Amino acid sequence: MVAKVDSFRTRLARDDADLKAAQRLRYEVFVEELGGDGPLVDHENRLERDRFDPFFDHLLLLDDNRDGAVVGVYRLLRADQAMAAGQFYSEDEYDLEPLVRSGRKLLELGRSCVAPDYRGGTGLFHLWQGLADYVLTHEIEILFGTASFHGTDIAPLAQSLSLLHHRHLVPEELRVRARTYQSMDLIPEADIDRRAAMLNIPPLIKAYLRLGGCVGDGAFVDHDFNTTDVCLVMDTARMTDRQKQLYVKEGKA
Repeated sequence: MVAKVDSFRTRLARDDADLKAAQRLRYEVFVEELGGDGPLVDHENRLERDRFDPFFDHLLLLDDNRDGAVVGVYRLLRADQAMAAGQFYSEDEYDLEPLVRSGRKLLELGRSCVAPDYRGGTGLFHLWQGLADYVLTHEIEILFGTASFHGTDIAPLAQSLSLLHHRHLVPEELRVRARTYQSMDLIPEADIDRRAAMLNIPPLIKAYLRLGGCVGDGAFVDHDFNTTDVCLVMDTARMTDRQKQLYVKEGKA
């Protein structure tokens, strides 16, 4: 799978060198920038890695103006790959039984990041175009995964978490729930400062919301990664024609 737009290409990692390039970018973002850590993080070689990496497909964003440097990554895990790994990655944080019970084709997304110099541009949406191709190829019906707010102090996040809870909760039949439960119902809906709440929601989460994504019940405070996580679920059958067009147009921008 290869897609090309301007100087960008997206493709899956092919070998160990590709995987290490992805892990190196993840280290720069999740460890150096955001203060994360983990038992398998290789600080000496500056690689952010975990036991799930061998089971995921790794979608890479390459910039041919920089000799094909990896400037964005996405981890993708289908149900058959999760079976080989023993579980989905986010099962440690969320009870995914409603998704599994649906009997539909699932794809877990994770470790999405773009190099600092490429933020605010079209880099993330180029990645999404590669993701859209992958979804079509594998006939995926439900995409899900955790996305993060920086920090583990809930008070500054109360407006945003409450807005997500009141306005964007996953339909009950697909409603996953945080295992170590941090309520997101912190402020009554009528008292939320919607503008302030939206300003504090990370761009990736806002992008999912524009595409019809919803959040599970409760947040998970991840002290290892210095983040507060929400579980996003996107049911492709519920996407409107406008959202589908937005997905394609933004991906090809």
